Amino acid sequence: MALKKRSSKKEDAQAVAKLTEAEQDLLWHVEHGYELETDSLGADPVLRSLENDEVIRPASANRNTVKALQERGLIAQAKSKDPLKIAWRARPN
Repeated sequence: MALKKRSSKKEDAQAVAKLTEAEQDLLWHVEHGYELETDSLGADPVLRSLENDEVIRPASANRNTVKALQERGLIAQAKSKDPLKIAWRARPN
């Protein structure tokens, strides 16, 4: 049985440093009071403010941007009020 290696903070910092500008922008918003929402296929990303329900459509983000953040373990699915939407939250360090 192979053991899974835990990533160190140094490795995490390197992964964040390699993010594209669109990925960095989405991650910053998710960490600062916005919830990332996509359709059920992971496309059409929208940032919704948790304070006042303001909606921002990031022009440079798409399905691949969200997928890259998920694959790096920086965001995870959360419960959504709408069954046709996926809510994403930042993963705690």
